[in-house]
Amino acid sequence: MRIAVFGTGGAGGYFGAQLGRAGEELILIARGAHLEAIRRDGLIIETPAGELVVQPALATDDPQAAGPVDLVLVGVKAWQLRDAALAMRPLLGPASIVVPLQNGVDAPAELASVLGPGPVLGGLCGTFSQVTAPGRIRSIGPINVIRFGELDNRPSERAERLLAVFGRAGVKAEIPADIGRALWEKFLLVTCFGGVGALTRAPIGVMRSVPETRRLLERCLEEALAVGRARGVRLAETAVADSLALIDSLAPGSTTSLQRDLADGRPSELEAWNGAVVRLGHEAGVPTPLHEVIYHAMLPGERRARGSLAFPA
Repeated sequence: MRIAVFGTGGAGGYFGAQLGRAGEELILIARGAHLEAIRRDGLIIETPAGELVVQPALATDDPQAAGPVDLVLVGVKAWQLRDAALAMRPLLGPASIVVPLQNGVDAPAELASVLGPGPVLGGLCGTFSQVTAPGRIRSIGPINVIRFGELDNRPSERAERLLAVFGRAGVKAEIPADIGRALWEKFLLVTCFGGVGALTRAPIGVMRSVPETRRLLERCLEEALAVGRARGVRLAETAVADSLALIDSLAPGSTTSLQRDLADGRPSELEAWNGAVVRLGHEAGVPTPLHEVIYHAMLPGERRARGSLAFPA
């Protein structure tokens, strides 16, 4: 299968590397020093078991140079998604599939608004992987899974074909019975973990061990759950407990990309995470006071990172 990773960051790079290692024709869309390092040395994945070095069939910043592919894994940040959708058009042929890996619940609809609904599947992934230097990605956690499916949950040959491709690569992959529910289950986890982490500036091991902060995590989960249910998502009665159990299983030093980006003064996915909980809650008539506090408290730093607000660090 001919596979392009559009946005070779932590998630896209990790899963793309596994597919390339398995012999799929891998095309990496990247830019700047990251692209140059990949062209020179290959894409290097650091894992607890050792390093994996993958030489892609092509590494480029120009989708036109790649031409149509069978699958596009979209690994850019949520705030980059519309521009990425416009730029990836040369990668799409009549039967191409597009799978977003962004955290959040808006990515499939945003891609479909640009590309049309035909090529787009719902998609999400779980991995603690991040770019640590040009051409290098570190994956630290035992959780590396990808889930995808048709947005109307119908069985499809193309989803089963992707499942087989990831299976051959040794990647844990699943087609959930309800992809919308799966997206929201992850949305609950990342918005609360990420938002509380950004507010406290603490890793998950600290957040979950301080009773007051653990209760804050739980209450944030309850707010997001209420929003999802009000929007018709069939989330389980145990969704909060399930999310807390997953939080308890994570390596104590774990942080989210939202927390790291905000701490480092980079543009983040705040709008797509806690901002989306607030927006969707408002649309559904569900109050979200804790997510509002997180979102509003983080907005000045977010706007400084984007250049629309200036104040000393």
